[in-house]
Amino acid sequence: METWDAIRARRNVRQFTDEPVPEEALDRILEAGRRAPSAGNWQPWDFVVVTDRAQLAELAKVWQGAQHVARAAAAIAIVAPEPEDDQKSALLQYDLGQATYAMMVAAADLGIGTGHAAAVDQDQARAVLGFPEGHFLAYLLSVGHPSDKPLAVINRPDRRPFDEVVHRGRW
Repeated sequence: METWDAIRARRNVRQFTDEPVPEEALDRILEAGRRAPSAGNWQPWDFVVVTDRAQLAELAKVWQGAQHVARAAAAIAIVAPEPEDDQKSALLQYDLGQATYAMMVAAADLGIGTGHAAAVDQDQARAVLGFPEGHFLAYLLSVGHPSDKPLAVINRPDRRPFDEVVHRGRW
């Protein structure tokens, strides 16, 4: 898939087939996250890949909206250091968004679906993933082959109209 097509085909997938995602595909998705832009080249992320079905089920308990993680072929846990101050917090969220989206587009390029989820229960996250103190689970990406329909370019996305969103020179 071309990059522009991958961007237009990417959607949040919450239902997956039982087909595993090949390790090479997971590595390519993770490499996209690793290469994401980062303020000052900070790279404040670590990625924990989970493919074990029992571990996915436990990981899905970190937030009420993360049930899709239990049904995915894999999940990528995006772990970050606790920010020292408000400035680091703002940079952290921006950088993590960059890495998350890079992985989502890379997955779409491979025809693999992703769904994002927040993480509220940090004790559960730490118990499942084993990340060190001073870090937290920022986001989860469920990864797998969509069970409803394959990824394809979405010609009429449910988005605000272009002319309503884009301002040239001034608001």
